[in-house]
Amino acid sequence: MSKFTSTTSRTTASGHKRSGKGALASFFKQIAAHHSIDKLTFVCIGTDRSTGDALGPLTGSYLVEYGFQHVMGTLPNPCDAATLKQMIRTIPADHVVIAIDACLGSAVDVGDYLCRERSLVPAESVKGDLPAVGHYSIAGIVNVNGPKPYTLLQMTSLHRVMNMARELALAAHEGFQLQTGSAESELLNVCNTGFHDPC
Repeated sequence: MSKFTSTTSRTTASGHKRSGKGALASFFKQIAAHHSIDKLTFVCIGTDRSTGDALGPLTGSYLVEYGFQHVMGTLPNPCDAATLKQMIRTIPADHVVIAIDACLGSAVDVGDYLCRERSLVPAESVKGDLPAVGHYSIAGIVNVNGPKPYTLLQMTSLHRVMNMARELALAAHEGFQLQTGSAESELLNVCNTGFHDPC
C-alpha cells in the first residue's frame, strides 16, 4: 500500500484528477504514444493476504489474461514487501515501468485512481523501507484513510477491489489496443461466478 493522503489523492502532478475507466484508458494511451509495449513492464504491488492490498496482484493477473507480456505481481506470484526488491532488479534497464498499488484516501475519493508521471513508494504510510517504483504510477484508492491502515486494508470490500482491478486491466487493454478480444469476457465470467482461478 502506497502513501497518498486525502489531499494528494484528489489531483495528479499536473493538477487534474483522474478517475474512472475513461480517464484510466486516456492515461494508458498517453503512455502508449511514447513507449513501445515491448519495452514496458507493469509492477503490480501488493499481497493476496489482505483484501485491500490485493488490488495489485489481482490487476497483474488480469493484465496477464489480457496478453501483456511483462507483468510482475500476480495472485500466484505477488510483488510484496518480501519480494519487491528482488523482482524489480530483474527488470531490463531499457524498460519503462508502470507501478500499480492500493492506497487509502478520503471517503469521496474511494474507488478513484491517482495517476502520475512519476514513481510511488510502497508501504510508506506504514513506515516501510521499500524503494520507489515506476516511471509512471497508478494508486487505486480502495478505502478511507485512518489511524490503523493495516486493519482498514483487511476490512476493505473484496467486491470493490476486484471491480477496480478489472477496471484497471481493461483500461490498459484499451489504452494499448491489444488484440485479445476474448479476455474481457473470460475475466468477467471468472469474477462473477468464481468457478475457476483466473490465474
